[in-house]
Amino acid sequence: MAYSLEKSRKSNQRSKWIVSIQLLALVPLLTYRLATGCWQYHRDCRHYSHRRRCGSSSSNGPKQTDPNDPSTFVPDSNLHKSFYGLAYTPEGSLLPNCGNSLENVIKDIQLMSQLTTRVRLYGADCNQSALVLEAIKQTKVDMKVYLGNYPTPDSNSAYERQRDTIKEALQNYGADNVAGITVGNEFVLNYVTEHGGGPNDATGNEAGALLVADIKDTRSMLSDLNLDIKVGNSDAGSYFNNLVLEAVDYGLSNVHPWFANVSIDGAAAWTASFFEETNVQPAALLSNSPKMYIAETGWPTASKDAGNANNGASAASEANLQIFIDTFVCQANTNGTGYFFFEFTDEKWKDDTFGGVEGHWGLFHQNRTLKNVQLPDCTSP
Repeated sequence: MAYSLEKSRKSNQRSKWIVSIQLLALVPLLTYRLATGCWQYHRDCRHYSHRRRCGSSSSNGPKQTDPNDPSTFVPDSNLHKSFYGLAYTPEGSLLPNCGNSLENVIKDIQLMSQLTTRVRLYGADCNQSALVLEAIKQTKVDMKVYLGNYPTPDSNSAYERQRDTIKEALQNYGADNVAGITVGNEFVLNYVTEHGGGPNDATGNEAGALLVADIKDTRSMLSDLNLDIKVGNSDAGSYFNNLVLEAVDYGLSNVHPWFANVSIDGAAAWTASFFEETNVQPAALLSNSPKMYIAETGWPTASKDAGNANNGASAASEANLQIFIDTFVCQANTNGTGYFFFEFTDEKWKDDTFGGVEGHWGLFHQNRTLKNVQLPDCTSP
């Protein structure tokens, strides 16, 4: 289907870029930079009285009545806790540069906590797990995080590196604010796109076996820590492997009407129908019946180039984002659908790397100012 083909193309680009970055991380000079730079963030998380900024660009955020106490931030009357969850990656959390900072993650959590009680991360590099948990601790907000481990098929080092970072964060912060650990993001999609085949044929099962090994290892790590945390997997909507789903507690499905060339008028209904028929119903037939959530859904507001500014049915625009918000969010809440709206802010690195609409999915601009949309005021489950 159009959705699968378009999503496959874009996801494969994204995967190859991440793999190349991870290979660069093995260069000794960059390893030295990581050792002297990114580990500083970990130290700062535990000793936040010595916080410093490490190359992050944005300074906008909620005002605080006490500048030394992040929990005293002033709520914005334009924001409502109406979203089930938000997809989030702290700015500057990609190897080899690690430009994130606790200061900026605190500002993000202050804003997101006014929209939702749940966020999901994609990976664990650059110490983002600990940064988010420390930000939740300092802001004293009601927030659960789905930590993420973003392995790649070419080497197990990416998985092991992120597993160890997650383990240390759990040892330092515990599991009170952790809702789950998601192992894999579009892993099967990228594997079968590269090798040919489908998600549940021999090639898909090869990918599934690699992921299942990582999932079992994650469960073993949690058992060693005496922690009871759900373990899940995330993939493109039509690329879940059954071996993987049978090994997890939950699945996170990317469901994008934009990439399916659906018009904005039918986008919300298509999203609900696709998710129910392609993910919820098949998962319910498996022996463990994993709980299914929408990992990503939303609507882009702009394109870097004119050729990608329209999906063939509707334009990328703030007006159409407003329509999708109005027709999806409260209805999904009413239906009890768990979803992570894509996404918190625009991401410049995606715009620079992939072009098109990739960098323009945020509810907020990258400087944390709300786009020209009105957020709903309904109760999320």
